[in-house]
Amino acid sequence: MTNIFKGIPNELSEEFFETIAEHDQVKIERIISKGHKSPKDFWYDQDQNEWVIILKGEAKLELEDGQVIHLKNGDYYNIPAHLKHRVAWTQDDAETIWLAVFYST
Repeated sequence: MTNIFKGIPNELSEEFFETIAEHDQVKIERIISKGHKSPKDFWYDQDQNEWVIILKGEAKLELEDGQVIHLKNGDYYNIPAHLKHRVAWTQDDAETIWLAVFYST
C-alpha cells in the first residue's frame, strides 16, 4: 500500500512525474507542481485523452482557444486527444498534486 500524499520530493526545481500504474492503453500518473508552468509558446498535443484531478492545491490550464480552466482541490477535467493545452499556472507557495489518467478510446 502507498499513500498519494507521501514521498513528495523536498526539492521541486522541476515538476515531478511518477507513473503509478500502466497497462495497454491506460497510464495513471502522479504529478507534483510548485510554481511550475509550461514554457510561453509550448502546447501539449497528445495522442491520448487525459483526465486530470487536483488532489491538493490549485492550477490553471489554458486551452489553445484562450479558455482558462481554474482547478482547485477535487476539481477534474477531461482533455480530449489533440486538444492543445498548457499549464498556465500552479501555486508557488504549496505543492499542487495532480492525478492524471491517460487513455485511448
